[in-house]
Amino acid sequence: MARARGRSSPDEPTLLAHAAARGSFGGPPAPLAERMRPRSIEEIVGQEQLLARGKPLREVIESDRLPSIILWGPPGAGKTTLASVIARRTRTEFVAFSAVLGGVQELRAIIEQARERRSYEGRGTTLFVDEIHRFNKSQQDAFLPHLESGTIALIGATTENPSFAVNAALLSRCRVFRLETLSEANIVSVLEQALADAERGLGARGLTADPDALALLARAARGDARRALGLLDVAATLVPEGETRIDRALVERAGENRTLLYDKSGEEHYNVASALIKSLRGSDPDAALYWLFRMLEAGEDPLFLLRRLMIFASEDVGNADPRALSVAVDADAAFRRMGMPEGAYPLAHACLYLASCPKSAAVKAAMSAVRESIAERGALPVPKKLRNAVTQLMREEGYGEGYRYPPDHTGSYVADETYLPDELAGARFYQPSEQGLEKQIKERLERLRRRDG
Repeated sequence: MARARGRSSPDEPTLLAHAAARGSFGGPPAPLAERMRPRSIEEIVGQEQLLARGKPLREVIESDRLPSIILWGPPGAGKTTLASVIARRTRTEFVAFSAVLGGVQELRAIIEQARERRSYEGRGTTLFVDEIHRFNKSQQDAFLPHLESGTIALIGATTENPSFAVNAALLSRCRVFRLETLSEANIVSVLEQALADAERGLGARGLTADPDALALLARAARGDARRALGLLDVAATLVPEGETRIDRALVERAGENRTLLYDKSGEEHYNVASALIKSLRGSDPDAALYWLFRMLEAGEDPLFLLRRLMIFASEDVGNADPRALSVAVDADAAFRRMGMPEGAYPLAHACLYLASCPKSAAVKAAMSAVRESIAERGALPVPKKLRNAVTQLMREEGYGEGYRYPPDHTGSYVADETYLPDELAGARFYQPSEQGLEKQIKERLERLRRRDG
């Protein structure tokens, strides 16, 4: 946890800024990403939709009239940077708190100090809570009375969609500002600043980087400025003694262990999974395979993917191609015998088949229609002719009476027979589509129903 204190002079450094300049207790320099953290709005690269002149967030920061806000954006977009800039400008006491590292007892102490500061000094407190989505519902609820009383103004930072990660009551008292992923051009600009800055960056070493090396760094960072600066920092350590040039080969060495942007427990997990399903449904095998392997390469559990494919085979393909479910189930069985990496083959096999085969939502629609009918009409009695007459008493009560055995009739079909409860006779829940094999199913059912007259 880091804590930044407010001040009366705009030039007095905050603890956040101080930590960015050097290591704790006079130790080794902080990572390049911390040293290069912008100190003013003018130094921030990107986020023009929020920070350009005349934009609301810039105006409230510059006027020091910041309401309680939620900063929502991907890793490396600048949420903590904005908090650091606010810490430098505000006349309130600025306190930074990590929802991961801090405890409830410490948070209570911060609130109590804020209350005393407001009562005895007439100064407000701005509380920055990093990763606020890590707080559970009751912990988030604890902020509400202090926001309403004006004891604190809250700045929450989260990578998760606030609609799901922040309580509705707390969210209604905050203004949400969304930070966008930085473009590759933004990232290159950040890297160039780090190479040129002799005070905080790498400028004192006289290092230069080839344009294609910077482009590769920006591409590998995937919109995360912190990751880009981390890779540049590593590449700088690989420059041979007596040389100053960072080329593509050095960048490739620095990024050998880079990971994909994908949080298996966060919003991006659901975003990518949604993209996979929509690509399958849209019959785009190329896109479906891309999203599948985005998840696999990021460490997703293959069994999660196989489960989604089996669900899709029934929900979105259904009887348009009944083989689809068999393909998905076989892929699951094959994977369990193979394991990785070979198990990726049946996964890809099933993914491509499901994306390419005809689609029908008739099974899903039939399920919905039946459930709606049951909810509306309740548990209707089974017609006596369909009941199993296993005892003499049941036969005397008429169980099974009037039942006609289909195999004894032409085409194994009994014309004018009904099998639904009497109140639902004639209802049609399953409406086959014109897609794939389901078109043949539809034609057969229509032929049989014509025999009913």
